[in-house]
Amino acid sequence: QAQLSNITAARAVADIIRTTLGPRSMLKMLLDPMGGVVITNDGNCILREVDVSHPTAKSMIELSRAQDEEVGDGTTSVIILAGEMLILSEPLIHDRIHPTVIVQGYNRALQEALEICERMSKKVDIYDQDLMKKLVQSSIGTKFSSRWNDKMVEMALAAVLTVARPKANTPSNTSAANPYNHKMEVDIKRYAKVEKIPGGEITDSCVLKGVMFNKDTTHSQMRRRIEKPRILLLDCPLEYKKGESQTNVEITNTEDWNTMLRMEEEYVENMCMEIIAFQPDIVITEKGVSDLAQHYLAKANITAFRRLRKTDNNRVARAAGATIVSRTDEIQESDIGTGCGLFEMKKIGDEWFCFLDECNEPKACTVILRGGSKDVLNEIERNLHDAMEVVRNVIYDPKLLPGGGATEMAVSMGLRRAGLKVEGVQQRPFMAVGEAMEVIPRTLAQNCGVSVIRSVTQLRAKHAAAYDENASKGETTPCNWGINGISGVLVDMEELGIWEPFSVKVQTIKTAIESACMILRIDDIVSGSKKSVQ
Repeated sequence: QAQLSNITAARAVADIIRTTLGPRSMLKMLLDPMGGVVITNDGNCILREVDVSHPTAKSMIELSRAQDEEVGDGTTSVIILAGEMLILSEPLIHDRIHPTVIVQGYNRALQEALEICERMSKKVDIYDQDLMKKLVQSSIGTKFSSRWNDKMVEMALAAVLTVARPKANTPSNTSAANPYNHKMEVDIKRYAKVEKIPGGEITDSCVLKGVMFNKDTTHSQMRRRIEKPRILLLDCPLEYKKGESQTNVEITNTEDWNTMLRMEEEYVENMCMEIIAFQPDIVITEKGVSDLAQHYLAKANITAFRRLRKTDNNRVARAAGATIVSRTDEIQESDIGTGCGLFEMKKIGDEWFCFLDECNEPKACTVILRGGSKDVLNEIERNLHDAMEVVRNVIYDPKLLPGGGATEMAVSMGLRRAGLKVEGVQQRPFMAVGEAMEVIPRTLAQNCGVSVIRSVTQLRAKHAAAYDENASKGETTPCNWGINGISGVLVDMEELGIWEPFSVKVQTIKTAIESACMILRIDDIVSGSKKSVQ
């Protein structure tokens, strides 16, 4: 009976998420225990906030988290699919088919499904702007920010293509079997920073050709705008170094005291002179800058920033082509970044921001998001994150599958047909996976509010006809018909231009089936007892 309770739990989780699939999706408003409000329709985000006590439901939630970390998109679909797989296994369990048999059937279906996807996939050129735009749109189209779609899409593309750089050590034979030898290295988390500044209009958001950070110059007299600056990055303090161990100095006569003070000043002055020798325009350090050092730098007409975050410093280094130096006496000409075209301080809202803009070939960037309120900004940041992940996946593995439930329908059709060849008890679970795949187009239709049964049946007929036609000709032209998520009519996804990255779809299907298998294998839930308190 554990299975049945598990299935119920899974169904509950899937039902929470179900309405957030597709372009006509609803938003959820979540109250977290601290009293904050989150408004979102990102599957992963909702499940992170939901408070669940049932262990099975917890494991379902882990799924969407894994999906989010692995490919970044498709978090909603994973849950819905896994839930549907479990719901369809319920009658099988009632009919006394042993769970292991069901699991075997599911696994066979998984292999078959992956082959079908492989056949449907279409190669893509990552530098073809239009195609990429369509692709990202299918990811963001389902999100709250779809009103500013073009803007978001351009931003996501710009940000990711900026950060992408060819890996140094790529083996030439990249194959789908080894997903980790990507030709490109795309580190979104580290090098594409999203800065959310409340206020303004969403259309004011932009991707800088460079970086920005929320710091003001250390000294009011320093220059606020420099074209083609020479940037020097340090991670050592520009102040007198205190000894590591605590030392007490007893001074007997006053001259020695003056000498000590002078030594401290000279030390700082030396550091500044070493810096000034290279004539940088901007000095940025991760540690403090003493007043004296500020004075010397200001005198030499150098703008200084202090206590910059390490991550920001790395980003500046990538954008301006500078090297971070850890000691002033080791500065070399090659460490100075000259790739930045314009430095200026701008006031946004009531904070000063430092912009290092118009870099040539920046390898890092900052995305600035503006918008009405915190909630709006958070939601848009999540959407942008999904979009950037999608672009990243395509750069890694440039293959696409049709969206709009077309892939799922085709897989479902293929499994139905292949299921006729499966012998024995495994046939029913095998077919069940085919049934389960239909849940995606069905949910899409449901969320647009069209007659679900009619549209899904028509879609099924379309795919069946195409499948039989291919079978008779002996070729495999994929059928790309799906549901237009906005109007709910059937369309050819090629024409509508809704594509999804191959890696996302495949990962979704794999994760869903594997987790369903795992949950089915559970036959008893035992709670660990707390040690009795004496």
